Amino acid sequence: MAVPLHTTGKASFDDIYDRPDPRDYYARMSDLDYRIPELAKPVFQQQIREYRASARVAAPTVLDIGCSYGVNAALLRLDTTMRELAEHYRAGAGDRAALVARDRAALAAGNDLGDVRFLGMDASAPALAYAAEAGLLHDTVHADLESGEPTEEQRELLASADLIISTGCVGYVTEKTLARVATAHPRRRPWMAHFVLRMFDFEPIAAELAALGYRTERAPGLFEQRRFASATEQEQVLNTLSAKGIDTTDRETEGWLYAGLYLSRPLPKHHADTEDQH
Repeated sequence: MAVPLHTTGKASFDDIYDRPDPRDYYARMSDLDYRIPELAKPVFQQQIREYRASARVAAPTVLDIGCSYGVNAALLRLDTTMRELAEHYRAGAGDRAALVARDRAALAAGNDLGDVRFLGMDASAPALAYAAEAGLLHDTVHADLESGEPTEEQRELLASADLIISTGCVGYVTEKTLARVATAHPRRRPWMAHFVLRMFDFEPIAAELAALGYRTERAPGLFEQRRFASATEQEQVLNTLSAKGIDTTDRETEGWLYAGLYLSRPLPKHHADTEDQH
């Protein structure tokens, strides 16, 4: 089946985000060796550890933007891998309720992440509904903050976030969304860790965040996101990167999309006292 291209030039997988459960999502992503959430996992674990130590908050709240079916939460809370998750859902015979029950049972078995609350924000209501019912996410925000402000209820949830993470939403969301999330709390700024495909420029976001009191650093190294879905997608992305003057030798030319990691933290004057955390 030919994979349609999104307006960004990337393959569009919109059709697998509106299913009532994640089976088709993981099957398609597994076919493409989608691995960025797994590569991001130790980074997020480290960010959680550092936040706990810095803010002296025992149970931080993590907001995953573009969370789909709660992938990052599943990897972190179940201490599992993308391959194991794909197998878990591939073997998930029965109806949606049976899958939900299996996920809830897996979560009840415990993990070594400690007490962390996970919020998810996405434009897909079915994906959020599954992740919430399965218990992967403690709460959800179904919103498109590119087009408007959050509701008061959504703002209250967003304001509780200590750490904002993402593994592929930048490019679909811009500085508009991230600024609205960053300013949900009137006095406190959350930490951020974003994995961003090289075809997308993080500078406009970094500049917007700087105006809000953040310092952004790009971490060393590159991270494989997934294999190209088609020769057409690869050609489009290579053309985009070439136009930006980015060397794709031994990277995208070899058939993989690559992402960089951007860490944004508020400068000290924007870091509120612990009693103002929640």
